[in-house]
Amino acid sequence: MHSPALAVAPATRELDAALRHKIDQKTKPLGALGRLEALALQIGRVQGTLTPTLTKPHIVVLAGDHGAAKAGISAYPQEVTWQMVENFLAGGAAINVFARTNGIGLTIVDAGVAHDFGVREGLVDAKVPPAASNQSGCASDEADYRRRVVSRGGTASYLEGAAMTAAQRDTAMAKGAGIVRKLAADGCTAIGFGEMGIGNTASASLITHCLTELPLAACIGRGTGLDDAGLVRKQALLEQALAAWPGRNDRPLDVLARYGGFEIAMMAGAMLAAAQAKMLVLVDGFICGAAALVAARIAPDFLDYAVFCHASAEAGHRAQLAALDASPLVSLDLRLGEGTGAALAWPLVRAACAFLNEMASFESAGVSEKI
Repeated sequence: MHSPALAVAPATRELDAALRHKIDQKTKPLGALGRLEALALQIGRVQGTLTPTLTKPHIVVLAGDHGAAKAGISAYPQEVTWQMVENFLAGGAAINVFARTNGIGLTIVDAGVAHDFGVREGLVDAKVPPAASNQSGCASDEADYRRRVVSRGGTASYLEGAAMTAAQRDTAMAKGAGIVRKLAADGCTAIGFGEMGIGNTASASLITHCLTELPLAACIGRGTGLDDAGLVRKQALLEQALAAWPGRNDRPLDVLARYGGFEIAMMAGAMLAAAQAKMLVLVDGFICGAAALVAARIAPDFLDYAVFCHASAEAGHRAQLAALDASPLVSLDLRLGEGTGAALAWPLVRAACAFLNEMASFESAGVSEKI
């Protein structure tokens, strides 16, 4: 039983018949707009209206470091996490370009980077405080946890114990929810998420394996570009991580604390809060999909609000999508993260809403219907 604070009400179906009639009466053959018709229906359900509006779209990029990254599970050194945050703040990353191109607001969040940025314009400091005490067996003891933790801001290594305590997980989820609630209060009705964190495809692989029962090998990919030897090493390390959890279970909150980065935990809380606020949630690739998987296992009706934007080239993402019974809007062989797939899919989401509201019906246009 999860906390009522994590509960999500299903999107309304009361207008389904009217929405389908409105879609079917547009000047086109039945079903001719394909997936856009299902998307228009979903948007109408989420907002509970025949005339939905998508206002102040926003993408939140959450960055965090993973203690296990020091063991060599990525092709890049851990310092790249904070260096890429600097790139986001300077406006030079792919997500900056795509967000600007498509008129999407962008927020960068330090969810747990092992680096001290100081007070910076454009950066939300949401670092999770170090563990104050042993929580629910998530760390064997305080000294052990502090030995394993990266530094201020990063998680401990799940190769030896839990990545975070239950209290830290809950704090991260609450911080993510708070960020979303502020955006909702400002009028945002559609929100996407992105991430940055060296080693986070490994974390997503472990979460996906534990919550779907897919074979671990099917959930592991090359991440930022591992060669064959690096991929073998990554799989061996993740098998070690599984063996290091003797009390392993498939409870989403336990799995999240054991293997998740702070950015993934914060995103899961943010996604649940967005669904609670009846926002459309744009889900990016594999790592964001892991957060969505956690959210869906906590509150299955979260999926009513989720738009899965693309099928990543990262191994395991298509299996993850299948486990969620999710059909992505596009497949562009992306494997970048940052929320780039969500930004690129946004024009399709806008188009679905626009045709529902603006396209003429057979009657209004004086066009004869099918005989």
